[in-house]
Amino acid sequence: MADSKRVLLASPRGYCAGVDRAVETVERTLDKHGAPVYVRKEIVHNRHVVDTLIERGAIFVDETDEVPEGAIVVFSAHGVSPEVHKTAAERSLQTIDATCPLVTKVHQEAKRFARDDYDIVLIGHEGHEEVEGTAGEAPEHIQIVDGPDAVDNVKVRDDSRVIWLSQTTLSVDETMETVGRLRERFPELNDPPSDDICYATQNRQVAVKAMAPRCDLVIVVGSQNSSNSQRLVEVALQNGAQASYLVDYARDIDLAWLDGVSTVGVTSGASVPEVLVRGVLDLLDEHGYSDVETVTTAQETLTFSLPREVRPARNPR
Repeated sequence: MADSKRVLLASPRGYCAGVDRAVETVERTLDKHGAPVYVRKEIVHNRHVVDTLIERGAIFVDETDEVPEGAIVVFSAHGVSPEVHKTAAERSLQTIDATCPLVTKVHQEAKRFARDDYDIVLIGHEGHEEVEGTAGEAPEHIQIVDGPDAVDNVKVRDDSRVIWLSQTTLSVDETMETVGRLRERFPELNDPPSDDICYATQNRQVAVKAMAPRCDLVIVVGSQNSSNSQRLVEVALQNGAQASYLVDYARDIDLAWLDGVSTVGVTSGASVPEVLVRGVLDLLDEHGYSDVETVTTAQETLTFSLPREVRPARNPR
């Protein structure tokens, strides 16, 4: 049995600026217009956040054609393709776009390089909403590469006019491995003008890397469909944690995981409210893990302004 029990708590963890902005956008839209407010796809990939907004009157739909004509629809943090904007306009929907500004940046890069007639290799998970939205900006120029093993399938017209872009929530290490494989095939491969993997994704992975070697178990709070949360489990296992699991809530923890464990690492994905992390810490405390040490690898201060439709009115001087 483990004698000294402790928790290493990763920092940064939890909400990033893009998620904060997206969730507040839906809340303010409900405050301003009342229920129902329609949201295309999950506003962020977190079960608790989505359920809480449903209780307040948000209605989540898969496509804009499920929204009554003329109603308000919020687009999720993951972004949408031009086709979605077009179908929304055809139905006279009032759209409020909660796309994360860092995702919008990747969309702009895709449009720019498509205009310049590059072949664009988009590194990302096939079927993920963010990838579908970015690819939709220039479908005839973009090929999706889902990990290093998919590199062999890439076909380009001109080896000197190829650029890679990426989904914002990937594993930094795996993405660079994919880029390395691409560069072996296309030595003149161009890099994006700035890093596409978002600061929050990178920071959360760096914090887990720092604590994983000291952990018998790493618990990542996050939902199964959250790409950045799934990556944290992988990073923990690749960097020395004996075991790692993804849970939505403290109640999802199997107490058998704690058998013989002295050090538990705790972190959370970028779409996870801190209340869920507190629930996990409380449960661990009940089982003797009351000594909590925070492992800090970065300070985050970035914030994004809200979409103009829901910004608070300025007070007249």
